[in-house]
Amino acid sequence: MSGRRDFLSMPAPENYVAGLGRGATGFTTRSDLGPAREGPSEEQMKEMLAKRAASLGQAAPSAYGVVEKKPEEDEDEERFQDPDNEVGLFSSGMNYDKDDDEADRIYQDVDEKMDKRRRVRREAREKKEREEYERNNPKIQLQFADLKRALGNVSEEEWAALPEVGDMTGKAKRAREARMANARSYAVPDSVIQAAHSGGELQTSISTDDGGGTITNFASIGAAQKSALQVRLDSAANSGSNGAGTQTATTSGTATSVDPRGYITALDKKQAMGEDVPVEDINRARVLLESAVKTNVHNGPGYVALARLEEVAGKIHTAKKIIQKGCDMCPKSIVVWEEAIRLNKENIHNAKIIAASGIKQNPRAIKLWIAAIDLEQTPAARKKVTRQALDHNPQSVELWKILINDTEDIESVKLLFAKATDTVKLSEELWVSYARVSGPEEAQQILNAARKAIPTSWAIWVHACRLQEELGKVNLCDKIMERAVKALIKENAMPSREDWITQAEICEEEGDIVTAGAIIKATIGWKLDEDDDRRDVWLEDAKNSQARGRYEVARAILANAVSKFPTSTTVWHASADLEKHHGSTEALLQILERAVNACPTSESLWLLYAREMYASGDGEGARKVLGRSFEQLPGNENLYTRAVDFEVDDENYEQARIFLQIARQTAATDRIFMKAAVLERQLGAYEDALDICNQGLQTWPGSWKLHAIKGQIYESLSKLKEAQEAYSIGTRAAPKSPILYVLLSRIQEKQGAVVKARSTLDRGRQQNPKNDTLLVEAVRLERRQNNVPAAQKIMAAALQECPTSGLLWAEKIMHLESRTQRKPRALEAIKKVEKDPQLFIVVARIFWAERRLDKAATWFTKALVLDPDFGDGWVWYWKFLEQHGTEEKKAEVIERCIASEPRHGEIWQSVRKDPRNFRKGVGEVLKIAAAKAE
Repeated sequence: MSGRRDFLSMPAPENYVAGLGRGATGFTTRSDLGPAREGPSEEQMKEMLAKRAASLGQAAPSAYGVVEKKPEEDEDEERFQDPDNEVGLFSSGMNYDKDDDEADRIYQDVDEKMDKRRRVRREAREKKEREEYERNNPKIQLQFADLKRALGNVSEEEWAALPEVGDMTGKAKRAREARMANARSYAVPDSVIQAAHSGGELQTSISTDDGGGTITNFASIGAAQKSALQVRLDSAANSGSNGAGTQTATTSGTATSVDPRGYITALDKKQAMGEDVPVEDINRARVLLESAVKTNVHNGPGYVALARLEEVAGKIHTAKKIIQKGCDMCPKSIVVWEEAIRLNKENIHNAKIIAASGIKQNPRAIKLWIAAIDLEQTPAARKKVTRQALDHNPQSVELWKILINDTEDIESVKLLFAKATDTVKLSEELWVSYARVSGPEEAQQILNAARKAIPTSWAIWVHACRLQEELGKVNLCDKIMERAVKALIKENAMPSREDWITQAEICEEEGDIVTAGAIIKATIGWKLDEDDDRRDVWLEDAKNSQARGRYEVARAILANAVSKFPTSTTVWHASADLEKHHGSTEALLQILERAVNACPTSESLWLLYAREMYASGDGEGARKVLGRSFEQLPGNENLYTRAVDFEVDDENYEQARIFLQIARQTAATDRIFMKAAVLERQLGAYEDALDICNQGLQTWPGSWKLHAIKGQIYESLSKLKEAQEAYSIGTRAAPKSPILYVLLSRIQEKQGAVVKARSTLDRGRQQNPKNDTLLVEAVRLERRQNNVPAAQKIMAAALQECPTSGLLWAEKIMHLESRTQRKPRALEAIKKVEKDPQLFIVVARIFWAERRLDKAATWFTKALVLDPDFGDGWVWYWKFLEQHGTEEKKAEVIERCIASEPRHGEIWQSVRKDPRNFRKGVGEVLKIAAAKAE
């Protein structure tokens, strides 16, 4: 036997298979593919298994094909071979090199990239489908989102006033059963009624019955009489409880009569306690609170809650006993002593004894001292108790305030303030109040002492500034606030910019306007670097202050913004808008004068200045402003058109014509030619207007407005053929103008060529796809021809093209739907088209037709607030007010309409641009349009 011990490191013999003698077989795994050597052949396995079987005296096993198989079985084995057992090209002899690995990695990267691209598209599509589904099927939480946001404005008092939720389980059922029990009645036997009837009669004869018959039981008769009376009272009580002002109490399931005085007492108690509490709730709460108190006998709030429960239940004596026990068990609980004092307030002597006992246990309890002070009825007694309280609590600001408020002599008040500020040096309120009751010189000294005592207090600086303003030294306010900012920054106690704005608004509310401006000037730029978008931040601050009604603060913020950004037209416009709506005309004109000097090339500021100057009644001043603007902006068409408007409003038409002639020579645009043609048309000079249109079209053949005006002039002259030709030329020169197709179709319809009108609109829709103006005109054309089915067919196709068109929805709801279907269609339209004034007007008209006038007025108001420039909204609202409005409301609407100067809307534009109405004001146009609206 060899002595070598390194046989484990020796190579295995050829064809060696571990465990082969035990019947194990060799196998390879996926990791063995490649360089791993193959196992023994099938013949070797047969030979080894046969030898083992012979040594054991057994038959040869069938493993590895020792028992011959039939050819059919071999085919079956090959047919059902495991696909994971790779053979052929994918056998273990395959060479897997680096190129194959790199190819697999590249293919994997490509697959991942393509999957990522598809995933982005798929997620975008799924998100869009999900948003569409949520918009069409909103959740309940989304429907109540506005109500949830409104809960943020609920005050703490309103939250506290919400009633507690009681046990509603089976409450309705129990109430119904109680009513049924009360309403139950029984028929009284005739014998009982007869006996009750004869019970009070006197008999003149004596019965000779010896007792063998029935003996009359007078007690039972009296009980029956009482029972019958009770039945009638119950019925009366039940019938009376249905009326107003009647109350019935239930005791053991039967109704009882009502004591008037007791009823009033109970009613007073219910009003004092809030509302009637069910007996079941009281009993349930009593059990819980008693358990809480027994579990923890030193739980002061538990005694208070239990006492208040008994008070609500009307057991005031029990409540006093409970709170007395609470005082004994919880002598250090302030709330228990406070509740005991409150429950015994009807007996002042007892309340004082309780307060003294509580203060003896808690000498530093400020609330108990204040309660004891409130029990005193004379000023001297209150002062005495207050002084005792201050002996124990000299640092209490509340006690000092009570003592000072109870003192009437001003000198004594000053002495008390001096003592209080010396004792409580860190109380801003005491220092400021001390300064207010003192003279000017003393106040300055007091505030200086306060500033030294509390260097981090900004309120003292603000009060010092307000003091200087009250003394008339307004020039010192800015210096004081500058010093305040430096001192607070040094002490690292500078409040935020928003807090300073709030303090400035408080000063404005109390009348200290100069102080408010000084605060804004010194602090509005706090923590805003020059690189930040300070202008937008300040504009937003001014807007918020203006919304809160603090116009002086907003004016100070804008003044600071103007000083930092003198060339910003946005800031100047904001300042002018503030003065226009919440200031004086003089201040507005001064702002605009400074604005045009700072921004001489701003067209909008010049136009605004000229318009406001003209609106103030100074027409000559407006002309001078325009003259100055021409020097700064020569050849500006907007300035020329504004000058023309001024001259037309003053009925100085020759001067207007001169301006337009100069403009056509120096600032020639299609708008100038259009303005000149419109003026000549309004003045009745149709030939001159046509000449101007022809001149303009030679230079600007694609100007659809010139084509439209030319056709309208021919229509005014009843030359329909020439008008049709003008519109037809316009549709070819400006094919992207829907208005020209509409005008051409209308004049063709007027001439009786309905087929041509349809063709014109179809041609316009081809040139301008998804245009709601052309689509609604096609619907109206069919409707005017009484072809409602065709109109509905066109409308269905139109809503497919323009599902968010308020014009189409309004036409469909008001003219193609029955009255019963208008409201559902309006709801559907509002879901698809958000915030469209035309739909709001439609909803208002639907409510108007249903005589729900309040809702109609609400929706009219919503439409006007949403878009005050939509003239048809004003027209329909005025038409509504003519029937259901007051004179004050009508005057208000006309005033608002004039201020808004609406310019859009089908009805409004048709009346406003009518040459017969060009001299009429906004109010007159509104009334004419309301008469025309259908």
